[in-house]
This record gives sequence, C-alpha cells and structure tokens, in this order.
Amino acid sequence: MKLARVLRYLPLLWASLRRRRVRTTFTIGSIFIAFLMYALAGAMNHAFDQGVQQAGVDRLMVQQKVSFILPLPASYLNRVKGVDGVERVSSANWIGGYLKDAREQIPTFPIHAEEYLDMYPEMLLPRGERQNFLDDRTGFLVGRAVADAYGWKVGDVVPLKSSIYRRKDGSNVWNLTIRGIFDMRDEGDSRQLLFHYEYFNETLADAQKDRLGWIMVQVEDPAQSDAIGQRIDALFANSPAETKTQTERAMAQGFMKQIGSIGTILGAVVSAVFFTMLLVSANTMAQSVRERTSEIGVLKTLGFGNTTILSLVLAESVLITAIGGLLGMGAAWLLGVQLGTALKQYLPGFAVDPVTLVKGLVWVIALGLAAGAWPAVQAMRLKIVDALRRG
Repeated sequence: MKLARVLRYLPLLWASLRRRRVRTTFTIGSIFIAFLMYALAGAMNHAFDQGVQQAGVDRLMVQQKVSFILPLPASYLNRVKGVDGVERVSSANWIGGYLKDAREQIPTFPIHAEEYLDMYPEMLLPRGERQNFLDDRTGFLVGRAVADAYGWKVGDVVPLKSSIYRRKDGSNVWNLTIRGIFDMRDEGDSRQLLFHYEYFNETLADAQKDRLGWIMVQVEDPAQSDAIGQRIDALFANSPAETKTQTERAMAQGFMKQIGSIGTILGAVVSAVFFTMLLVSANTMAQSVRERTSEIGVLKTLGFGNTTILSLVLAESVLITAIGGLLGMGAAWLLGVQLGTALKQYLPGFAVDPVTLVKGLVWVIALGLAAGAWPAVQAMRLKIVDALRRG
C-alpha cells in the first residue's frame, strides 16, 4: 500500500487497539518489559565488551602455566626483559588489599612503578604527582573512583591491609601515603591502588619474598606479539614454573570466559523473554481477529481486498509491538544514562549503544510480523458468507 493509503487506515487501526483496552494495555506492557530487558542486557554486554576492547594489543601478560593464582619467581622479570622484541616489562601482585573488612577488597597491586606508568599511558596522572610517587618508596597511587568513595586526598596516610601477605613482624598492615590520584582515559576502570613492589617485597616475611603475580610485557611491534609470547614461554619450558603468555586482550577475554559467556547468558535470557512475548502478542491478535469476524466480513463486502485485510492485521500487530518496544527501549536508554553514572566505577561503558537500538527496531518489526502472521492469514482467507454467519 502507498503511504497515503496507509495513513488513511490509521484511524481504523487505532480503533482496533481501543476495542479491548485492558487486553491491549497488558500486551503492550509485556512487550515493554521484554524490550526493556533486551536493551539493558545489551548495555551490560556493551560494558563487558568495552573492558575487553580497552585492553592493550601491544601488551602481553605472562603468568604461571598451571594456574593464574600461582606466583612466578621474581628472577623471571630480568630474563623476560632480555627477550628479543620486548620494549619494557613490569609486574603486579594481587595482595587482597582492604581497609577494615577483608570481604570488601580493593584491587591493590605492588608494581615496578616507572615501567608500569610508561606502559599504561591511559592512566591520566599530573606530572608532579607522578614524580612525587616515584620519589617516595612508601607512597602509592589511588584511582579516582576509590579516592572519591573514601574521601581521600593527596597527602593522606592510609593503613592498607592484605588478606594474603604478612610483614616480617607478623603484621598485615602497610601505612602508605597518597602521592597521586589518577583518572583513566575513556572512562576506564580507576578502582585501583598501586604502590612500589621493591618496598613491598623488602618488608615481607622470607617465605613470601621474591614472588610476582604476573609479568606485563610491552612489545616493540604488536604484529609480533604471538611470536614474542612463544619465545618467552620457550625460555621457561621444562622449568618448575612454566609460563603462559598471551595478549592483555586475550587474557581479559579468558577471564570473562571463566565467569561465563556473558553474551550467551544474556542472549538466552532475552530469547526466552522474546519467545514469551511472541506467544502473548500472537494470542492477542488471534483473539482480536476472532472477535472481529463479522467486521472483517463487512469490510470485504465493502470492497476491501484480501491483501488489504492481510496488511491491516499485520499493521495492527506491528503497531502494538512498536508502541511497547519503543517505550521499553526509551525507558532503558533513560535508565542507562542514570545507571551509567552510578555504575561508572564498577562497569565503565554501561550504556544502551546505538547498535542495540537499531537491532531493537529490527526485532520490533520482525516480532510484530511474526505475531500477526497467522491471524492475518486467517483473516485474509475468511469468506464473506462464513464471516457474516459467525457474526
């Protein structure tokens, strides 16, 4: 049908929607919830993808081959530094850092400071604060998200505790002075505390000294990352602590897979919701067509062709889906703006992106057509005599 003819039938479509207002309202409500969940699930998936995409392709991560939680000997650092194609190296240890409650841990890492800061230019730190940190062995850097959460400022002394490591005197507390507060480019995750590995290591009990959680390697040519990773692993083959080297992005993806395939999980949930919505919408359209059997017979008597009847029923189905779907995605977008700010320190990148909205529009049309297909075919095939007799 041409656009002018479609617009001419809009009052008829609107009258059909108002015929059973309660049923139409509940149907639109179910579609609203379905597309609200769809868009929010897309925002969640987008947040996880952003975390993976922000990982550097020119940085490699060297870890224990058996398990990520097993340490590497500190001597590995200089050996990795000598591998051909390696530009700079640093390391990090997960220490289970916390302030009061060990169940509320803050990501805290002792690092080889200067190399680490050169390796991660996405950390935005004033030059003066960077130098103050490098000059103070007992100083540490705090991410903006953590500093804002605790009300910290540069110069504050923080008693940081570890749930894993102990000092020589048996204590698990390190009193560290904040020498800088950093932000992350592109709203990256700034929930981190960083301090000097050398100071940390010399204060440890002998049984826990000279261990590295993992080694970060920046390569001169990202195209050679795989080859350099193989050379590093070959260097420690058949040793008591063999290594597994992969790009930072691959490591982030692997970590996400340990949690579970977020995309698959969210896709399964959304698919179940959409299937339920499809059944509800199809049932609504089937009931609507049955109740209007005599009206359809009258329309055919007045000269409405089978194609027109088919198109009217499909248009009604798509219109119902469009109202619920657009309202749902609109609400999700507004929630995404609010939640994106609230969850910025936990899920940077949480937002309903345009790709999700475009795909949602396609789903609106597809599900609307699918829900109305069989009722529309039944209405098209209905004979005038049968329609008037049933009416």
